[in-house]
Amino acid sequence: MSDSLPYLAHYAPHIQQQIADLIEKQQLGDWLRSKYSKVHNVANDSDLRDYVIELKNHYMKKTQPLSKVMYDSKIHIINQALGLHSYVSRVQGGKLKSKNELRVSTLFKNTPEPFLNMIVVHELAHLKEKQHNKAFYQLCQHMLPNYHQLEFEVRVYLTELDRSGNVF
Repeated sequence: MSDSLPYLAHYAPHIQQQIADLIEKQQLGDWLRSKYSKVHNVANDSDLRDYVIELKNHYMKKTQPLSKVMYDSKIHIINQALGLHSYVSRVQGGKLKSKNELRVSTLFKNTPEPFLNMIVVHELAHLKEKQHNKAFYQLCQHMLPNYHQLEFEVRVYLTELDRSGNVF
C-alpha cells in the first residue's frame, strides 16, 4: 500500500487503509475541505516575510535574523521538500558573515493557514536544530502543539493533490 500512498509510507497500515478507503470512495478532498474550509491570505513574499518574522519573534527571538523569506516555485514536492532553509557563511572583509534564508514552496500559497504554519514552523526549527532529531521535533511542538497532526494532514493534502490535481 505504501507504494500507492508515498507521502504516507511511514504511517501505520491501518492509517494508510483509512486514507485509501476515502480515496476509493472519492471522499478525501471532501474530508479535507470540511476540516479546512478557507485558504490563508499570505499572498506574496512580503506577506510571507511578515508572517514568518512574527512567528520567529514570538518563539525564537535569540536566533539569527533571516536575510530572505520567500515563496519559491523551484521547490518541488517530488524531491520531498516543501520548504527550504539555507545557511550561508562567507568571509567578508576579515569578518565571518552568515545569512539565513527561508523558502516555502509556492504550493502553499493556496492552502489553509494551518498547513502554511506547519511548514514555516518546520523551517524555523531548522535555525536551531539542523537535523530531524528529538530536539528538532520538540521545538516544532513547542511552537505548534499539534505539529504532528498537521504534518500528517499536509501529507494527506499532498496525496489528494497528486491524485486530483486540485483540492482548495
